[in-house]
Amino acid sequence: MSTAISDELALALARAPINAAIAAAKLVGRGDERAADQAAVDAMREALNALPIKGRVVIGEGERDDAPMLYVGEAVGSGKGLELDIALDPLEGTTLAAKAKPNALSVIAVAPKGGLLQAPDTYMDKIAIGPGYPADIIDLDEGAAHNVRALAKAKGVRAEAIGVCVLDRPRHASIIEALRTAGARVHLIGDGDIAGVIHCTKPETGIDMYVGSGGAPEGVLAAAALKCVGGQFQGRLVIRNDEERVRAQAAGIEDLKRRYDLGDLVSGAAVFIATGVTAGSLLDGVRIGKGEVQTHTLVLNAATGATMELKTRERAS
Repeated sequence: MSTAISDELALALARAPINAAIAAAKLVGRGDERAADQAAVDAMREALNALPIKGRVVIGEGERDDAPMLYVGEAVGSGKGLELDIALDPLEGTTLAAKAKPNALSVIAVAPKGGLLQAPDTYMDKIAIGPGYPADIIDLDEGAAHNVRALAKAKGVRAEAIGVCVLDRPRHASIIEALRTAGARVHLIGDGDIAGVIHCTKPETGIDMYVGSGGAPEGVLAAAALKCVGGQFQGRLVIRNDEERVRAQAAGIEDLKRRYDLGDLVSGAAVFIATGVTAGSLLDGVRIGKGEVQTHTLVLNAATGATMELKTRERAS
């Protein structure tokens, strides 16, 4: 029996982030990150458990900031059907949702058993670009300016035409300065580095590259999206203390200085699904009113090469 995830199952899996996004959207702008996260977690768990799969959560959320969890190792689904590894973030951008800012998402990545790295809840240095470039055009171990120039050359444009997304954090000050000195257009985001990486897959966003450090679990989720469309990703764990070292080792990571390529993070034929919670440059946000709710979802399937956008309307509960 084939272990590939069909487009039919991918669309069924989309119910999980759709339901989570709807639940979180009811609390957008309320200033309560935990309540919105909990609502998304509960809705996603319920939707996953209704599916005909034998799923196991390999990347959950919540350990680092004591948020509600769909915990690592949790079994989801009916217990029958394909054995699947599941990485998820029911509410990517809790602060964005709490403050009603753009680009909050509900996200899930799924692959046949063994297809997703169980990344520890630490930080990761990352660099990513979208599809259509020669292999190894970027290099995590080179400076930001070098990578901008290499990408510009491959794209056939000047460095001034390259857009780079970076989390607006003090730790990225030197990266931002180097990018601007090289002439790149720097797009700073406050939160949501999964969305930041996914921007690279859509030329209309004007973003060609993502660089900087963010959550390692989010790195695997973003890598799944790039796996589906043929992008490139490199990452390395950032271990800051003994607690994080123990956490990484508990996740089975032996080489703490290893540089991970896309295939290391996502070795199976993954499905990536994201539903907008708040409106952004990637997806529309959930709209609730007049007795109905509208959602906008991106579904990517590496096995079939399908890129699907779902816009749903249903009765508001």
